[in-house]
Formats: sequence, structure tokens, C-alpha cells
Amino acid sequence: MNRYKKLFEPVKIGKCEIKNRFAMAPMGPLGLSDSEGGFNQRGIDYYTERAKGGTGLIITGVTFVDNVVEEHGMPNCPCPTHNPVQFIRTAREMTERIHAYNAKIFLQMSGGFGRVTIPTNLGEFPPVAPSPIQHRWLDKICRELTIEEIKSIVKKFGDGAYNAKRAGFDGVQIHAVHEGYLIDQFAISLFNKRSDEYGGSLENRLRFAREIVEEIKERCGEDFPVTLRYSPKSFIKDLRDGALPGEKFTEKGRDLEEGIEAARLLVSYGYDSLDVDVGSYDSWWWSHPPMYQEKGLYRPFAKLMKDTVNVPIICAGRMDNPDMALEAIENGTCDMISLGRPLLADPDYVNKLRANRIESIRPCISCQEGCMGRIQHYSMLNCAVNPQACREKDNALNPILKKKKVLIVGGGVAGCEAARVLALRGHIPVVYEKSDKLGGNLIPGGAPDFKEDDIALATWYDNTLKNLDVEVNLNTEITKEDILNSNADEVIIATGSAPKVFSLGDDSKVYTAADVLIGKEDCGDNTVIVGGGLVGCELALDLVKKGKKVTIVEALNKILAVNGPLCSANSEMLERLIPFNNIDVKVNSKVKSYNNGVLEIERENGLETIKCDSVILAIGYKEENSLYNELEFEVPNIHLLGDARKVSNIMYAIWDAYEVANHI
Repeated sequence: MNRYKKLFEPVKIGKCEIKNRFAMAPMGPLGLSDSEGGFNQRGIDYYTERAKGGTGLIITGVTFVDNVVEEHGMPNCPCPTHNPVQFIRTAREMTERIHAYNAKIFLQMSGGFGRVTIPTNLGEFPPVAPSPIQHRWLDKICRELTIEEIKSIVKKFGDGAYNAKRAGFDGVQIHAVHEGYLIDQFAISLFNKRSDEYGGSLENRLRFAREIVEEIKERCGEDFPVTLRYSPKSFIKDLRDGALPGEKFTEKGRDLEEGIEAARLLVSYGYDSLDVDVGSYDSWWWSHPPMYQEKGLYRPFAKLMKDTVNVPIICAGRMDNPDMALEAIENGTCDMISLGRPLLADPDYVNKLRANRIESIRPCISCQEGCMGRIQHYSMLNCAVNPQACREKDNALNPILKKKKVLIVGGGVAGCEAARVLALRGHIPVVYEKSDKLGGNLIPGGAPDFKEDDIALATWYDNTLKNLDVEVNLNTEITKEDILNSNADEVIIATGSAPKVFSLGDDSKVYTAADVLIGKEDCGDNTVIVGGGLVGCELALDLVKKGKKVTIVEALNKILAVNGPLCSANSEMLERLIPFNNIDVKVNSKVKSYNNGVLEIERENGLETIKCDSVILAIGYKEENSLYNELEFEVPNIHLLGDARKVSNIMYAIWDAYEVANHI
């Protein structure tokens, strides 16, 4: 019997019945729009695939109803008001396909970014806000919206919802009195200094949100569901300054007392459901939680809202653990579980859970490099661990004409992904791994407790290759002669990388980060990490949590200056966790020697010494491609993948392996 049956009981939002308790959380639909603001084929396939995978409610990524007051560089995102005929035509095709799987779909609509406009998406016009306040990213002061502009945006919400209903959407979600977007800026006194009817009292500051739901209900009818993305707490210490978990601070944004009162008012205005999270762009790591945040972090706030209002509560925030999801439904924390990144990683999550195939669910690793990082930097949505996300048709598996034997050297993430894709297509991959387990750098990388999903990904690859009957040879170091005598049709070299090292004199207590992470070496109670990149900083955080005294020595002028995570939520949180955990950082510093427990470093003001039990090198990796170099002119069909080709990250190891393996 499936112990998760309760997660598959129907639930209603207004009069709209949803077949199970799972919603797809809204994520920025960058790259999913056509040239006229409709949904392109990528967008249609992307959302349909999640409905096909069993998700009960699809909530689209944000669409902007206004492109006059605030320019959004059309057509970055779909837009229900730019060209209504085109929007309705393309959206209708999508909603009809989604309804075929007995799923429902809501269109998320936004009034704009305001002061948090991402610079790469900012048009020629100055950013807008409720009042003349500082922009989140740029050193600019925003322009105050006029009452006429507010009224025009409200009217556009009505137009957008009306077009959504015609297009077959089952409801809409308003984005949002959450995360510090434009409507939320009106709701928070820190940003709203107006003296007219849209400023001052809480009711006045919520007037914008009230007029929106009233306009939509008037245009679409009382039975058309209108949900609200809502953050009852902001975690803002000051402009551009967010609080960390466990930090004592004075809330400058929305505190819980006002969050409760605002929730009651918003529901009284007509909102049919609250989709709950916390945070703001000033504390981005709450709204887009990286691996340094605990799983299910929004649950206490969802429960508070559940106890406050009488409409369904949706809860997101790293809720991919099905036991956690079940408990949240059973104990009344929320009514629905919202999955964002987990459905990027595995669109079939819900169906796999229903079929008791939990071990086959591909885990999200919360790296945010394929999703939020690429949205922020390149205006496109993808997934690091799922190369097919948002490219379902373009990256579909290619049928084969002739079955081939493909020898794969290396059982890291690139080798495993190549083997998976080859087996699914019908080829015969054979993997050789010199260590005793698959996963490569996922194993040391996943050693800190906050990186558990790296280990989960390695385990998923192990299970997947077993289920596909892929031959895996562990503890086997293969040679050039073995490969030449293998009769393989194709060869993939994915031998990974090795940590960079150098001598400091007495090297008996100088270790690599990987050896310390896997517990091969004991760094003692007081250690110095050389290198303030991602590996060094995450190792420092792990060690200090274990009671060690840690110093980071970095040659550049700041930590995370090179190879840091793409997404600001990850990099900013990690950067602030270092001083918060009393980790000493010495930048613009170079190590010189280590002898008799004393490390000598060179700084701008001269030499300095640090007493420590050990020194840990986290200065990067170098490609291990010697076997490829031996075979390059001996094997006609040979491919170099992963870190062996170029030291990079998990995302590019997986993506490159998928690309190559899908075209053999």
C-alpha cells in the first residue's frame, strides 16, 4: 500500500477541484515566449510535461500585464495583454494539452519588478517604485508611480485575467505581495512613503492588491479563482541587507504581526488561496533558498497562515522530501505542496511517488545554476541536473539505427550521465571506475550536511544504471591497451580532475580539501584553508559547524571571486555565512611556507604567521586527461567529457555528457 495516498486526495481552490496536493511552483519563464508574447513550443512542452508527470496544479512562471509603465524587454516572458489574439491562441493549445492529463493550470500575473528589476532585464526607462527609493541592484533612485499609472496597471490585470480565462486557464495567481516586487513594495512601509490613498495605513498600502482582485472578479466572475503569492515576513535588516537564519535583528520589512493582519485583509478582499513563502530581494536567500537553508523552511509560516485564514494554503521551499510533504498535509501545516526546482529536475516526480518509485526520482541539488542563475545572467530557465528541462522537444532522446558498444572510463557525473542516456537510447554502455563507488567529485562535494543532495544524486545515478542493466566495473583502473583490445565501437573518457597541490615545506599536515571532506585526513582543531572559492568556503562552513577554528587565506581581493555560484541567492548567503560563523578571512594574501605548525603568509603590509594544526589546499582542480592524450590518435570514435575536458561544474558535466551521448 502506498503510504503517500493522502497526498493524492483532491483539494479545492474556490470551486476549482485539483486532483492531488501537488502544485508546480511558479518559476521565471524566460525563454518560453514567442515574439508576440504568446507561449512558444518550448513553453508549451515544458508545462505539459509536468502535467503529464502527474502534477495536479501547474502555476506558470510570471507574466507581466503591463509593458508601458515598466518596460520588460518584450518578449522575454509571455504576456496576456501585449497581443491578446496570439496569447490566447498559443495558451489555448497549452491548456488543452494540460487538461488532457486531468491537471489544472493557473496563469501567474505580475504588476512588475519595481525597485528589484534585474539589471539584464531593465529597459531604457528608469526603474519605478511606490516612492523615490534606492534600487536593489543598481545605484539608482527609482521614480515614483503616479495614481494614473497604478490605475492603468490594475486595469491591465483585469484584461490579463480575462484573456487567461478565454485561453482555458482555470485560475490566476497574482504576483505578488511577496519577495519585495512592486505590489509588495506598496504594501511595506520601508518602501512606501506615499501620503495619498496608496500610502500610510496598512489598508492603504494594500489598496493596490485589493483593487487588483476586485477588478479580476468583476471581469471574470466570482467563481474564477484568484490566488496570491504571499510572504508574511521579509527578513530585511535594511535596504540591500538581509538577515541570516538564527540571526537576531530588527525587521525593517513586514514583520509577522503585520503579516498576520495583512493576510486577513487580503483574504477578505477576495483572494481564494495564499501561496506562502518568506523573504525579499534584500534577503534573496529566503525567497530562493540555496542548500545552506534547511529543507521545508517555510513550514512554520505556512502553518501560521493556515491558522489565520480560512482559504487553502500552498507551501513551497525545498519540500521535495515526500515524508516531509505528507507530514505537512497530515498535521494541517498546509493544503498543497508546491514543487519548483524538484519539478525542473524531474517532471515525473508526482507519478513516481504515486507508483512507489521514490528511488527513481532525480534529486534537485539546490545549486540554482541552471535555474535562477541562468535567469539572472542569461534570461533563460533550465536545470543543472536535467538537460531536457525547457528543451523537452529539442533535447528529446534520438532513436538509434545501430546498437553500439560504448566503453566509458570514469564513473563520475559525466560518465554516469553518458551511460544513462546511451542505455535509454538502446546502446550498450560499459563503465569502468577506479574507485569503489560512482559519483566522482559528488562524493567529497556532498560530504557537508548541507550538501546531502549531491550524495542523493550520486545514489540516483547508481540506482538508475542498475535499473537500466548497465555494466559497471568498480575498483577497475583501465589502461590504453585494455581499451584498444576492447572491441568497443566508441570510447568516452571521463576521468575527471585532480586537486591542485603545491609544497609548503612540511607537507605532512598539508591536505587537499577532498581528503578532509571524505574523512581520509583529520585537520585538527585549528586549520587554515588556502583558497576562498566555492570549495574552500563550503569546507570552512562545514568544519566550523563541527567545532573547528578556521581561517581562509585568499590571494584575490574577495572570497568567491572566481567560480562562485551563478545565483546571487547562493553566493550572497554563503559570503555572509562566513563572517556570521566567525570564520577569519585574509584576502590579498599568499601562503609562503608551513613548518612546525606555523603558516607564513605574505600580505600587503608584509609577512604574517598563523599557528594551525594543518593547512588545507582548496585552490582548484586540474584536468586528468592523460589517458585521452594517449588514445587520441589511436581510437577513431573517442570523446572527452566532464572535468577531464575542462574543469567546470556539475551542470556542464551533465549537459555535455547528455549532448554527446544523445548523438552517438
